[in-house]
Amino acid sequence: MALVTKYAIGVDYGTQSGRAVLVNLSDGTELADHVTPYPHGVIDEALPEGDIKLEHDWALQHPGDYIDVLRRSVPEVIRMAGVDPADVIGVGIDFTACTMLPVDDAGVPLCMIAEHRNNPHSWVKLWKHHAAQDEANLINDIAEARGEKFLPRYGGKISSEWMIAKIWQILNEAPAIYDATDLFLEATDWVISRMTGSTVRNSCTAGYKAIWHKSEGYPGRDFFKALDARLENLTETKLRGAIVPLGTKAGELTAEMAAMMGLKPGTAVAVGNVDAHAAVPAVGVVTPGKMVMAMGTSICHMLLGTEEKPVEGMCGVVEDGIIPGYYGYEAGQSAVGDIFEWYVEQAVPAYVKEAAEIAKLSVHEWLEQRASAYKPGETGLLALDWWNGNRSVLVDTDLTGLLVGCTLLTKPEEIYRALLEATAFGTRKIVDALHSNGVEVGELYACGGLPQKNRLLMQIYADVTNREIKVAASKQTPALGAAMFAAVAAGADNGGYDSIVEAAQHMARVREETYKPIAENVAIYEKLYQEYAALHDYFGRGQNDVMKRLKAIKENGVTQG
Repeated sequence: MALVTKYAIGVDYGTQSGRAVLVNLSDGTELADHVTPYPHGVIDEALPEGDIKLEHDWALQHPGDYIDVLRRSVPEVIRMAGVDPADVIGVGIDFTACTMLPVDDAGVPLCMIAEHRNNPHSWVKLWKHHAAQDEANLINDIAEARGEKFLPRYGGKISSEWMIAKIWQILNEAPAIYDATDLFLEATDWVISRMTGSTVRNSCTAGYKAIWHKSEGYPGRDFFKALDARLENLTETKLRGAIVPLGTKAGELTAEMAAMMGLKPGTAVAVGNVDAHAAVPAVGVVTPGKMVMAMGTSICHMLLGTEEKPVEGMCGVVEDGIIPGYYGYEAGQSAVGDIFEWYVEQAVPAYVKEAAEIAKLSVHEWLEQRASAYKPGETGLLALDWWNGNRSVLVDTDLTGLLVGCTLLTKPEEIYRALLEATAFGTRKIVDALHSNGVEVGELYACGGLPQKNRLLMQIYADVTNREIKVAASKQTPALGAAMFAAVAAGADNGGYDSIVEAAQHMARVREETYKPIAENVAIYEKLYQEYAALHDYFGRGQNDVMKRLKAIKENGVTQG
């Protein structure tokens, strides 16, 4: 058992900021947390220096922002908690994924080298960079034609958000950047390399985002050659390196990084992880049948199983990908909180903002209160949740949002409720896909920012899925999970734990209050869900490609297809 006086730090790298959390290893108590907003944010219009504009569907970041989080937030949580840095036995991080970057043979990001800085492909490609869709389409077509057995593990489609599509886009559009690249790294692995001075890849991102398999490795050279002759040796060259399980000690803090972070040199550093996946043990889920929803700007749905089964549109199934000893299933929705934020910032009338200000509420709170007065179906509205494409089960970033049923009497709070419901229907699609393919989904667990903020949303999810939902007690669940893996990397002999299951038994927490389905709501939502499913298939499975035609006209000024 961990000593009461020992601590770990988990650093959660999100889309807009990074957060450090200092955790007591005996019981998971979070003693301090600190957020560092990324100075450059999401780079989606133009590069930070000069006037180089980005094309549609680009999303980049500045790697220096990630180091700023370590420089600012880690010393601050030590100061806030007043603990002795010598008692911090481990550091772990989690990251959005696939967030990747090219580095040279010294591990320096190419965007930080003068000769490459003005090429957009030298920068970090954030998870929601969708400009590699053409490459993803070809990967899927060629893999399907060749009968590649890896394809069913990813629901039949490799995403444009993932590593291989992004690398191929770089090769196609900026071959000089590709040639200058020594390694393509997940940002989580790059930050770990900066902390420890050594580069290792984590099995989670390799498995879910780079088509790596525990027993089979990457797809064969012949597959990559079939994509592009220039990619034939990709995995042995620019994707080379040891791939190690979660909880592995990646190395120890170098003297330079320890001084910057206010910690002791030699502090154990856990191998990198994905934000949503780190959250699973942090809510105590270490056995099958319990789906964890990491709910924020998007949702990542994770589930443990005892065998590998194909499921349409899942993001992947990876052995030991989340918890050692199980197959980890991942699915997801590429926009959830982002949709609500879009609506509040871009589509809500001024009177709503004024009324919220008078009531001393946020616009979200004001809309939630008004939307809660409606019963299921009472708004007469139905929406599709594709404002940022569809991740599961259709895996198509070219799909767009839809709202049906508006009249001249439709109110802003009614649209808000319809958007909440749409994201719940999207989760129901994923639950049904898993369940119907023999991957049991019993209980739902929710973590992240949304479950802490929006009670109406969580009740809708319980009603739409007809399942009880338990909510994480921690507001920083991924960071807590990262700290738990740091405790495992440090090991029991140093005051940590020898397995993530043992760490979860001591450190994981959920709230006592749960959200239970309301029978009369379940019945109405079942009818609405059938209508959602009809629209989902009509616009998403090729019967009407109007969304893609509109996008083509927008981009090219001509109708395609």
